[in-house]
Amino acid sequence: MTQPQITPELIDAHGLKPDEYQRILDIIGRTPSFTELGIFSAMWNEHCSYKSSKKWLRTLPTTGPQVICGPGENAGVVDIGDGQAVVFKMESHNHPSYIEPYQGAATGVGGILRDVFTMGARPIAAMNALSFGDVDHAKTRQLVHGVVAGVGGYGNSFGVPTVGGEVRFDPSYNGNCLVNAFAAGLADADNIFYSAASGVGRPVVYLGAKTGRDGVGGATMASAEFDDTIEDKRPTVQVGDPFTEKRLMEACLELMQTGAVIAIQDMGAAGLTCSAVEMGDKGGLGVKLTLDDVPQRETNMTAYEMMLSESQERMLMVLDPSKETEARAVFDKWDLDFAIVGETIAEDRFIVMHKGEEVANLPLSTLSGAAPEYDRPWEPTPAPAPLENAPRMNPIEGLKALISHPAYASKKWVYEQYDSQVMADTVRAPGAGAGIVRVHGTDKALAFTSDVTPRYVFADPVEGGKQAVAEAYRNLVSVGARPLATTDNLNFGNPEKPRIMGQIVGAINGIGQACAALDMPIVSGNVSLYNETDGTGILPTPTIGAVGLIDDLNNAITGTAQPGDIALVIGATKGHLGRSALLSVVFDRDEGTPPPVDLEVERKNGAFILEHAEHLSACTDLSDGGLALAAFEMAEAAGIGVCIDRKKKTASLFGEDQGRYLIACRFDLCEFLMLQANNAGLTVALVGKFGGDEITLGTASAPAEELFDIYRTSFEKSLG
Repeated sequence: MTQPQITPELIDAHGLKPDEYQRILDIIGRTPSFTELGIFSAMWNEHCSYKSSKKWLRTLPTTGPQVICGPGENAGVVDIGDGQAVVFKMESHNHPSYIEPYQGAATGVGGILRDVFTMGARPIAAMNALSFGDVDHAKTRQLVHGVVAGVGGYGNSFGVPTVGGEVRFDPSYNGNCLVNAFAAGLADADNIFYSAASGVGRPVVYLGAKTGRDGVGGATMASAEFDDTIEDKRPTVQVGDPFTEKRLMEACLELMQTGAVIAIQDMGAAGLTCSAVEMGDKGGLGVKLTLDDVPQRETNMTAYEMMLSESQERMLMVLDPSKETEARAVFDKWDLDFAIVGETIAEDRFIVMHKGEEVANLPLSTLSGAAPEYDRPWEPTPAPAPLENAPRMNPIEGLKALISHPAYASKKWVYEQYDSQVMADTVRAPGAGAGIVRVHGTDKALAFTSDVTPRYVFADPVEGGKQAVAEAYRNLVSVGARPLATTDNLNFGNPEKPRIMGQIVGAINGIGQACAALDMPIVSGNVSLYNETDGTGILPTPTIGAVGLIDDLNNAITGTAQPGDIALVIGATKGHLGRSALLSVVFDRDEGTPPPVDLEVERKNGAFILEHAEHLSACTDLSDGGLALAAFEMAEAAGIGVCIDRKKKTASLFGEDQGRYLIACRFDLCEFLMLQANNAGLTVALVGKFGGDEITLGTASAPAEELFDIYRTSFEKSLG
């Protein structure tokens, strides 16, 4: 087949800058073939190489006594005791989900599940963090419906409970929604599977579904901005089959028990190219592939298409040759392809054969090791001016405005489309803070949350980065879980703009400070850059996924406020309204500084909650909407009213001061808890009482059922 001529236009279409192409010429000493150009493009794009962020990602804390495996593998691995480990990661599927919402979201879920079971872990929980444009934007409804259906369609069919997540709306996402998918699984701590190849002359085996043309160039597309050619990119979106993935998982987990697996890698971004190169590079070996042996579901596929296809439900494995018959039988049983498509070689080469011709012969280690790494120019985000003329209003009207907005209304319409009870170990489903899943057969449980407040990050990336981690910490603590570790999904605009690069640098700085101070190391993650359309970028959205351990489910905080319970706030309230939800939603003002985060206070307040968990009827952290929204949501979950101190004004009701928890406790325990908090040097305040049939905030009241109805129906009325 005649190969296209390598022109400047073709190089640009592959996302390579002229100096990057010159680097390729210097490495291989000749003009690359078309397939080789595609291979370099796949390995050197932002999505796979992290070339703009690597310098800063290295500053993050990634180790700790609980960490078995940090960043660099398919997922992070953390010890949870008793010979068990939790394996988890979060990844983006933003660009595909905007182009083709259902399949983009569905394959995002499929990809993150493979990352987990590739490590030898059976998935036990999933979450998603979704960011959409303005509620009234022409495309928002279509995106919400498609993405939610895709998340549910894949996760429900695969059979993993979706236990948490978040949904936000902001005009900055009008042309570029965000779909961040999280998955966690359980494995034996001494039986984790890694991706580093070992041994020369060992078979490289293709596992799973057949290869098609879907997703060709997907990783490169994910590393570019959108423009008016967006419809041309539709063929780069993958198509998923959750039932095939379920069989693939069962086959892989069964195969792992045979001792046949030397190394294994999910075929995700850049497909066969990235999986083969990563396995060889990590093991210090070369790889030779013969594409004629790759199972194909389309005719006349070229070497280029096979190497860059991102068809779903596929794995690549280095096999112990003595176990080939046993391994093949497992995949025959599950009716999946098992094909030897190459071998490991001693030479540092990546050789690809097709129809008797050598279509690629490249130094393997340079495909990842010599990828460009940039120290891009960056500008610190200017400090915003403090908020002036803080608003005052009827607090019930302010609450109504928040709970009628889809960003703060109940997301029941969303999470009821997800199966949260499959596997029968879900203790706390979506809609009430962090999700909780029992560690099957034990008294332990794991808690999961994802958090970020983009408007904070935009105003002050360092404080916003700290706050994302701190809120995740508080959400875990609020259910009685000891925070263990985090995964990050760093969604930003174009890093070639110094202003955007400054947001990245600042947010990573803040995240690193908080992870270190709160003993929540980053063990896995993903960077998604170039989230821009026609030059307009998204709000910086560094999502933090976090996992916590509940040693004994009897100590979990899963109850609701009871009539007569006292409302206490742990943590100082100063009434910080800058960058608050009230200011943004009600007054359309994005002004002021975000609330500062005191990490030492976060630790102390969190430790107090965990120490006194048995005395609490209910607990939640105070974040968006402050005390007013937190108290309302706690009352709504219990189906009762609440009265918050009549002296409270707008700032103290809706301010978003950090490090705070709202707890409900029995009247006879109130004095004890306040005394204990004071003795620990903490700030504690009695702010009200639960019960009755009204919501009272300061001097204003409304029937509880009227507000509950607004909260429960507004999302569906707007977008359902």
